[in-house]
Amino acid sequence: MFYRPEDGHGLPHNPFNAIVTPRPIGWISSRGKDGRDNLAPYSFFNAVAYVPPQVMFSSTSAKEDRGDTKDSVANIRETGVFCVNIVSYALRDVMNKSSQAFAADIDEFEAAGIEKVPCETIDCPRVAAAPANLECKLTQIVQLPGAANFLVLGEVTGVHMRDEHLVEGRFDVTTFEPLSRLGYRDYAKVDNLFSLARPDD
Repeated sequence: MFYRPEDGHGLPHNPFNAIVTPRPIGWISSRGKDGRDNLAPYSFFNAVAYVPPQVMFSSTSAKEDRGDTKDSVANIRETGVFCVNIVSYALRDVMNKSSQAFAADIDEFEAAGIEKVPCETIDCPRVAAAPANLECKLTQIVQLPGAANFLVLGEVTGVHMRDEHLVEGRFDVTTFEPLSRLGYRDYAKVDNLFSLARPDD
């Protein structure tokens, strides 16, 4: 099968995000200038640079009470900071609950029963139970083609790792089983690792 996206695919569901898989989930926490906190998962997320460490996520829809975007991007525009909370398999249900389209004045931490703690380098909350958290300062927001498509880029200013996931000097993902997004409503957990040596190692 071949299709041009501009012409449509003719399938019951869009296959695009099922093709680009698995994708890590950026569980983004933010705080508006009014002090209200927000927490939402984004599967268009990844790390993009080592030095300085940088990450990105994309928001691709809008809410009526936020104009051209959603709460996360609106908050980050106002304050210039956000935190990426890594999602473990154990946190899958509360992560999913925080994906609901709550009104802008609803705190997803409270609505989903998620404990929050302050960040160290930015004025923003983070998920206490997350295996790791990346505190970020905004570097730029890029408006992409299409309605409500925004790419958010940030530099990591602080890194939290829970001690139980540090094994022999390495951050060991087998100790918490990272959750990844597949297509449609499908997810996967990382529980089977193997290593490959590069030819020039």
